[in-house]
Amino acid sequence: MSLVELIAQADERGLAASGLACLDRCVPLLGGDDEVLRPLWANLVDGGDAGAWGALLDQARDRLGVADVMAAEDVEDEAALLVRRMLAAAPAVRSAPEARVWADACSVAALQIHRLLDLADDPDSVEARRTGRTEGMSPLVAAELRRQITVLELLAEHGTGGLRRALDVSTEGRRVLRAVVSRRARHA
Repeated sequence: MSLVELIAQADERGLAASGLACLDRCVPLLGGDDEVLRPLWANLVDGGDAGAWGALLDQARDRLGVADVMAAEDVEDEAALLVRRMLAAAPAVRSAPEARVWADACSVAALQIHRLLDLADDPDSVEARRTGRTEGMSPLVAAELRRQITVLELLAEHGTGGLRRALDVSTEGRRVLRAVVSRRARHA
């Protein structure tokens, strides 16, 4: 099943986790630590207060300096700007319709970020990747696509029981992205 189909079929929790996972993997571009989004992950477990989602988002935005995305428009780094926009666009209310739009946008942004960091990938291919066409895909973009699919499959198959494994998938992706950013900084 393609990523687009998985997003279309996901429930509210799966969609929120999908968007959050994309954001979590890209946090190193904003200088965020590994714990900055943990309260949002914890909010997705059974018994988590969906009403607290907006306040937790505001806390993450404050910690990452994304309180006003318009102030970030002058950021020269396109990848960092995409991450800022992902966090700024996160819905204050955790509902399926809003989470679906956000998860879809985060999916596109995360793939675009990985494509920007790996110039070997075809620049016109992000949407094609999401629908299942993977020929000529660079390893960095392919790994991000796999992670997005894995997160959605884990939540679809295991519900809240898949959250821990989804977080592990995101943590692995964050480490990879952090290494790519570090390597780019050394060669710049």
